[in-house]
Amino acid sequence: MARPAKGRWGAAHFARRLTFCAPGPHSKRMLHKLTTRIVEKPWGRTDIPAHFGDFAGWRIGEIWFEDVGTAHPLMVKFLFTSERLSVQVHPDDGAARAAGFPCGKEECWLVLDAADDAELGVGLNAPHSKDALHAAALSGEIVDMVDWRRAVAGDFVYNQSGTIHAIGAGLTVVEVQQNVDCTWRLYDYGRPRPLHLDEGLAVAHLAPRPDPRDRHVDAAQSAMLVDGPFFHLCHLSGDALPPLPPDGAADYLLTPLSRGCSYDGEGLLLGECARITAPSAIRLTPGARALLCWPALR
Repeated sequence: MARPAKGRWGAAHFARRLTFCAPGPHSKRMLHKLTTRIVEKPWGRTDIPAHFGDFAGWRIGEIWFEDVGTAHPLMVKFLFTSERLSVQVHPDDGAARAAGFPCGKEECWLVLDAADDAELGVGLNAPHSKDALHAAALSGEIVDMVDWRRAVAGDFVYNQSGTIHAIGAGLTVVEVQQNVDCTWRLYDYGRPRPLHLDEGLAVAHLAPRPDPRDRHVDAAQSAMLVDGPFFHLCHLSGDALPPLPPDGAADYLLTPLSRGCSYDGEGLLLGECARITAPSAIRLTPGARALLCWPALR
């Protein structure tokens, strides 16, 4: 093996919401498994669960899924952390385009496993000025200004653009994000990577920022987790699936969270992600779980 690179919903809901999604180009049941990219990180882990593969003790931080040649508007990643990740922020559409990116970036996390002391940093714990945050980013005290939340398996967090955020140690997280490489780091614990203080603080929300989509996800229940405006995300659970969005209505990504997931008769494994066109062809065995996401038309 080559070394890695450094709530329920119903049919009426989708009839209303999917007017925002452009029809897909394929009329047949397409299945395209995305290319897996394994990424080593200094904050990664050597104890990656075996169903993701045998990485020979390498310190794996991320597993990405890429569509080589035709980029999907969304990206799905698995993250494995042994240390805190950088304190960072993403721009909105306006700031991103002014900086030469095609769009801004919003993302969300679903915690799959967490150590007893694991935390997620989401927003600030009190209002602060840009000058105060700038000084704190240089000194490292910005870490104490972040709102660190105790994290347990099943926690779901949505990060709007402008929300200062960080992932803590001891976590396995699946992340769904807009597929644009636009991250502005404010603090990185002395790691040898550039910071982007001026750009990041220009777009940062300077006060606590709870999001109404934040919740705890019951592994045994299907639920709509994100319903726009940039993308949609469903948690699917068990063999009695709720009504799914229409076939051909969008360019979907299906990501198993356990064994027991298949599409049009072909099995999909935990550690895989597939681009599909027909949600009606998704099948889960009892107790199995998956995520289904697709872009919103804007």
